[in-house]
Amino acid sequence: MPALLTACRHDKKIYISDCNDGREFKKITLANLADSLEFYNNKFVEITGEYRQDKAASLLIGVKNKNAISVEFSNECPLYLTGTRIGFFDYDNNNGQLTPANNKTVVLRGEIIYHAKQKINAPKASIMHISYVQL
Repeated sequence: MPALLTACRHDKKIYISDCNDGREFKKITLANLADSLEFYNNKFVEITGEYRQDKAASLLIGVKNKNAISVEFSNECPLYLTGTRIGFFDYDNNNGQLTPANNKTVVLRGEIIYHAKQKINAPKASIMHISYVQL
């Protein structure tokens, strides 16, 4: 029985940066963000979605691919696995994947930037200055 319980346990991995220390983050959904993009412009939020990355773009996607924002990591906010110096983008630890989060549900904390004049079919907002990633 103990072996079954251990096999079902999923340890969360948390990557953090101190670049947003002292900021308060409002927990919102992607649907709420999509309805209020101008309101959340330049605000710091915590948001959950499926992270997808390829060579051209990084996106956080909501339920049923209905809502999406672009994800823009920055060298200004280096992310390290809690308690280690293992970086979020350290390829040696990611089994050759672009990031350890690709195609997984993640929680991100960062600043929302609204793009009022964006190309058709492109996300109208980005999350930047990301200081927290939970896998």
